[in-house]
Amino acid sequence: MNLSEPDLEYLRDNHSAAMITVGGDGVAKAVRVGVALVDGRLWSSGTADRVRTERLRHDPRCTLFVFDSGFGSMTLESTVTVLDGPDAPNRNLRLFRVMQDRPTGPLSWFGAELDEDDFLRAMVGEQRLIYEFGVRRTYGMH
Repeated sequence: MNLSEPDLEYLRDNHSAAMITVGGDGVAKAVRVGVALVDGRLWSSGTADRVRTERLRHDPRCTLFVFDSGFGSMTLESTVTVLDGPDAPNRNLRLFRVMQDRPTGPLSWFGAELDEDDFLRAMVGEQRLIYEFGVRRTYGMH
């Protein structure tokens, strides 16, 4: 992932995004997601049963539109790798620690504060996985 320092700085500070995939009908499908840089990789969380996961398994092309609370934005054309399997709960733990800026302690999850063990159990129960974005091109007003 060859991102400039301004790109990286924007991604470190902004976690709100729209994830755009293409449906079987050829129409772009957008959904709001959270994103974060984890160890230099751009990640988002999903579940095994989401329609976008199925779409990405067939066609890994994806566009992210990352935005801030003003008018700044960044578009990232990317290819997604779905990271699932036994490491997925711990990857989600790392992702949400970055997104919530909580290096230790409990994490917020759907209105509750979960300790690390309960959070990991929730990730397993929900069949959470990670979308890893291989960025090919960026542009925007950031």
